[in-house]
Amino acid sequence: MGNCMGINRNDETLDTGSNNVSRPVTGTTSSFVGVQRKNHPLCHETIRWKSEVPLTEGQLRSKRDEFWDTAPAFEGRKEIWDALRAATSAAEALDFQLAQAILDGANISVPNGYLTECYDELGSQYKLPIYCLSYPVNVVKEDYGCDSPAEYSEPVDGGTEVMLKLRLSSTCTDVKLPVYSKDTIGQCKKKLQAQEGIDAFTQRWFYGGKLLGDKMHIDEAHIQPGYIVQVIVNTEKQSSLAIS
Repeated sequence: MGNCMGINRNDETLDTGSNNVSRPVTGTTSSFVGVQRKNHPLCHETIRWKSEVPLTEGQLRSKRDEFWDTAPAFEGRKEIWDALRAATSAAEALDFQLAQAILDGANISVPNGYLTECYDELGSQYKLPIYCLSYPVNVVKEDYGCDSPAEYSEPVDGGTEVMLKLRLSSTCTDVKLPVYSKDTIGQCKKKLQAQEGIDAFTQRWFYGGKLLGDKMHIDEAHIQPGYIVQVIVNTEKQSSLAIS
């Protein structure tokens, strides 16, 4: 039996409350560089935390993008960072089975059951900030009406029309979405929202095992005709948005 980790990192405070996490007291033992370390299964729980400085959803995404863009440049192996990014996205969408499979496939161990502290097979440590794992409980919702960010506005040159085939994790069904080659992934998410009623900020798009960033253009993703783009939907966040 273990407790949620208590984390106080600059502007983040983890709300431990009385939430206890149940997981096996025994697990596989990872051995590397003369060190043996327990590898617990990933905790099936969304970490709740409060930001000391309230953040908007846009500010939170910017902080995440900055971390994922810079962390691999300073330490660790890029393939491990890529796997961790995919695992965090899956876990945030409550697909813990996929997250665990990604970790196992990359030989990443999580001794305390949380993605805040991870190790690769060589024993190198990877620390993920709490804001990359879940939204704070006091996130500030933004109005995406007429004042939408410029990155979601229609491009002057839309390029050629492309028909995307998307597989939605929320319904396990495939849908077709007409877009343009110069559209960004962020714009495509808004189009999917208009077509299927799935809020853009609950969507995470993957192609070829890689997370597609909101600012990436469709032609930069090199999506082959007929190939499927996986859309992981955070159903918990979708439900909270619908209630609000």
